[in-house]
Amino acid sequence: MTDSAAPPSRVVIAMGVSGSGKTTVGSLLAGRLGWDFEEGDNLHPPENVAKMSAGHPLTDDDRWPWLRLIGAWIDDVAARGHSGVVSCSALKRSYRDLLREGRPQVSFLYLDGTKDEIAARLALRHGHFMPAGLLDSQFADLQPLQPDEPGAAVSVAGRPEEIVAQAIAALGLESAAGVRHG
Repeated sequence: MTDSAAPPSRVVIAMGVSGSGKTTVGSLLAGRLGWDFEEGDNLHPPENVAKMSAGHPLTDDDRWPWLRLIGAWIDDVAARGHSGVVSCSALKRSYRDLLREGRPQVSFLYLDGTKDEIAARLALRHGHFMPAGLLDSQFADLQPLQPDEPGAAVSVAGRPEEIVAQAIAALGLESAAGVRHG
């Protein structure tokens, strides 16, 4: 017997430049909602990781296979009747369009910060394959979330818990907070 009162699956993509807090905020958001979480960087093909580790920005051709893997993760979450959060830079509108194609349950959480704010965060981060030197290329590629795209922008200023609370309100997820799926 199926539970017809179960809410439909939702997937939030925590997006923004490297160092904006996608993993931290995304994992906290998923935990707060009781949703699945995936670190999108873990889905990068080894060639992409090697390229970024060497200080070279990815091209669109490098990103398409990675974005398709993120799309497959979204499809798997939905097929299992779960909701989830995945971190993914999703810097360009075309990337977000690919991730949303045929997936009405997808919305975006754009973690918005200035170059100075993000650079300060990156200076404190160690052990990540994405070097701070690629921040300029990230901002050059960034096309902020547009009004016709589902989702919300939230400032990265503040503690992660504050950002998550703002995200829940901005995305209209108050009713999902504390409710476990799957």
